[in-house]
Amino acid sequence: DAQRRALLERFGLKLEVLPDGSRRWHGCAKDTPRCFGTVRWQTPEYLLAGRWTPPCCLRALRATARHVLAQLEAAGIRHWLEGGSLLGAVRLGDLIPWDYDVDVGFYLEDVPKCRWLAQVVASGGPVEDPQGFLWEKAAEGEFFRVHFSRTNRLHVDLWPFYVRPGSAVMTKDTWLGHRQDVEFPESFLVPLGTVPFAGVLAKAPNDPRAFLELKFGPGAIENPEYPNPGVRRLAQDVGNK
Repeated sequence: DAQRRALLERFGLKLEVLPDGSRRWHGCAKDTPRCFGTVRWQTPEYLLAGRWTPPCCLRALRATARHVLAQLEAAGIRHWLEGGSLLGAVRLGDLIPWDYDVDVGFYLEDVPKCRWLAQVVASGGPVEDPQGFLWEKAAEGEFFRVHFSRTNRLHVDLWPFYVRPGSAVMTKDTWLGHRQDVEFPESFLVPLGTVPFAGVLAKAPNDPRAFLELKFGPGAIENPEYPNPGVRRLAQDVGNK
């Protein structure tokens, strides 16, 4: 058994399917760090190695996303899938298989409705909820982050948007320079729609295709690409279509 585990670790395998059909996980969990380090240039280290997101990390991201979406819904916070998470939902009904986080937008004025976000704002520090998920203000700017656990930093980013004064345009206070990081008409959110995502029905802009093409450009749904093609392109791993 020790030799088998060592072999799986050597090849970077995270999930073992046994002869009887049962599964044994060898990857990350609540009490372990995630399987990859700091993401640089929007490119996690597993992409540089020609691999996609480890299945244990995808499992943790799905669990975190479902938890966060349920908490926002229960609190009555107006929210929607953003960026690559919405792309994955429209393409696959799931996470993009090489993604490393989940993005959710919400109305800034609704922060007080969520007890965990309100506690983060009041305390200025992280707050762990009863299920072991860690809510905090992101170090990079004016947005929030919910981690799978205090130890495992797989996370959902929560982006607080608001209507720019004198307009009908949604904006926010932190821009990280990503291609999809742009303002958009509030009409995409009134009313909100829904899309299947990670095993649940998630809130989404009412015209996902138009929303995604505004953010990523025409054909974004049909033409997948890695977050930073200048570092690594999808065609390097699946062949040039």
